[in-house]
Amino acid sequence: MSSSILSSSRPLAIDAAIVDLDGTLVDTLGDFEAALARMLGERGRPPIGRAALSLMVGKGSEHLVQLALAHAGLPSTDASDALARYLHHYADVNGRHSALFPGVREGLEALRARGLPLLCLTNKPASFARDLLETLDLARYFGTVFGGDSFARKKPDPLPVLESCRALGTAPGRTLMLGDSSNDAQAARAAGCPVVLVTYGYNHGEPVRQVDADGFVDALEEVAALLAPRA
Repeated sequence: MSSSILSSSRPLAIDAAIVDLDGTLVDTLGDFEAALARMLGERGRPPIGRAALSLMVGKGSEHLVQLALAHAGLPSTDASDALARYLHHYADVNGRHSALFPGVREGLEALRARGLPLLCLTNKPASFARDLLETLDLARYFGTVFGGDSFARKKPDPLPVLESCRALGTAPGRTLMLGDSSNDAQAARAAGCPVVLVTYGYNHGEPVRQVDADGFVDALEEVAALLAPRA
């Protein structure tokens, strides 16, 4: 396993962590693929391949459906109905084609062993996120789960991160954002939170190590090595 990389020689001093879901904890491309395939099939269009799909995820269901329609050559005026059908199908396939990334459970255990409160923040609808975490036996690690429909704006806007800090009762400067993409990093930076990114996620097809972040890890279990001991 590769070593974790910190942009500064000083370990991160934190009191809590906000953790992304898709691409960070769970490989959910299979669920996206299945739900979109059903929605597009109803419109006489073929499924979207995983390579193309991996470039589309990360900014919420509405954005994903809009990109899928454009990819399939369908009119944007169909977006409202297409979104409703996509969400209907996603509720049925949620978790069926997903799997934990290696080192995720070990990483969460290590963070919990340090006594750090954990909150899951995703652009996926909150009900889908909670169901997926329950299915994969991850819900027990998180006191709170916020989704893309929990606030007026989604990541990369800082609002969800700031509201997550408020829910945790921690200062942004001492609340770590763990994610897989520029969405997470931009939201964290704007909120004043340190951010560490995993290298195996989606990040819209762009090299994740080019994103402005405080550190990078090849597996979630490496995050603990970047943190300062708690007082």
